[in-house]
Amino acid sequence: MRRLIPSPVLSVALLLLWLLLMQSLSAGTLVLGIALALFWPMVAVRLRPTPVRLRRPLVMARLFCRMVLEMLRSNAEVAWAILTRRSRDIPSGFVLVPLELRDPNGLAVLAVLVTFTPGTAWAQLSADQRFLLLHVLAMQSEPDLVAFIKQHFERPLREIFE
Repeated sequence: MRRLIPSPVLSVALLLLWLLLMQSLSAGTLVLGIALALFWPMVAVRLRPTPVRLRRPLVMARLFCRMVLEMLRSNAEVAWAILTRRSRDIPSGFVLVPLELRDPNGLAVLAVLVTFTPGTAWAQLSADQRFLLLHVLAMQSEPDLVAFIKQHFERPLREIFE
């Protein structure tokens, strides 16, 4: 059964997403949705670096809420900077963030969180996975940004994945 459905939660999520996108519950839509929901997790299972063991659902919920708020705040901040300053007056640059997170799945989620936050982009992970290089559009204070990422993103991800 595990070979047929390697990730039941992912399969259910894919099926629901498919049905929402198709906006139909016809037999053909359901059959194709089920086929895709079974096929893609089987294909993608080889791409996973290690099996995922999620812990601490309340931490996940808090991280999700924090991420939504951070995306809204960053959107407003980036929009304000772009609308009120000339591009040469926006202090952008690269920031090196030391990492304690080692789980490959946690690092992948960190990459998504950082990239989804407007004004920041994941530039590089060091070969030893101890440092993250970020590009920041409107940088205020490098130490404050590093502390923010470590406190609000890395720490919860360590609780969830390690």
